[in-house]
Amino acid sequence: MKLEIKNLSKTYPNGVKAMQNVSLTIGKGMFGLLGENGAGKSTLMRTIATLQDADEGSVVFDGIDVARDPVSLRKVLGYLPQEFGVYPSLTAEEFLLHLADLKGIAKASERKAQVDALLKKVNLWEDRKKKLGGYSGGMKQRFGIAQALLGEPRLIIVDEPTAGLDPRERNRFYNLLSELGENTVVILSTHIVEDVSTLCSDMAIMGNGRVLLEGAPSEMERHLKDRLWIKEIAKRDLEKYDREYKVIASHFHLGKLQVTVDAEGCPGDGFESKAPSLEDVYFQILSRNEKPQKAAMAATA
Repeated sequence: MKLEIKNLSKTYPNGVKAMQNVSLTIGKGMFGLLGENGAGKSTLMRTIATLQDADEGSVVFDGIDVARDPVSLRKVLGYLPQEFGVYPSLTAEEFLLHLADLKGIAKASERKAQVDALLKKVNLWEDRKKKLGGYSGGMKQRFGIAQALLGEPRLIIVDEPTAGLDPRERNRFYNLLSELGENTVVILSTHIVEDVSTLCSDMAIMGNGRVLLEGAPSEMERHLKDRLWIKEIAKRDLEKYDREYKVIASHFHLGKLQVTVDAEGCPGDGFESKAPSLEDVYFQILSRNEKPQKAAMAATA
């Protein structure tokens, strides 16, 4: 069982190239799709979920051609979009029973059994009679996962599921998502590096509608071994360091500004070696992708 994405491209009427020749092969387990807002992740997710068509390319899941047979794909799909709407006047139990009916779970006893099991799985059983309008952000996200799991889907897509959640709710969500990838293909689309590093054994980084890097997070980190150097600097010197070194990231730690530099050997001058993280990989790939664009803009200015 696998999802095969080949040469997908999509340009919107306003000229934005949301996807440019995107190709990925995704097997069972949790696959992370990491990228900034506007990288093309949501366009890709909506295309896989049959909510929009690509201009070119194909998506095939377990033998189902998504463009030619969207109905068959929807029967095995669970989808939690970035913005998930609910009927605020309905209870969680009422809404899930309604959605189970729409998904074709014909027998009332089967609908009830599945809804009860899912409400317990996402830890909403005690709040099943509560109206969805009174749910917190984290509760709504857990409810969103419950509706995505109706009908025991073989392909699950979750788009920016932890955005806006507090650390406690995010941790609960991690625990829930970690159970999903055992027998299904799960795609987690996010701009939060921690989501991918915590949950995913395979991933891709997207930027400007393209796949910039694909592989296992541990392998990506290994490629930066002995190449990263960190130093504490004065804020006023950041522009100078940006000119003189390949700075991939700068951030404050305990009130002090630190820069991370990519170099084959120690740059000296107070730099110390840094163990690479997935966040470093992400920043390095994004900075590499931004520089050609800046050069092109300067050439046409």
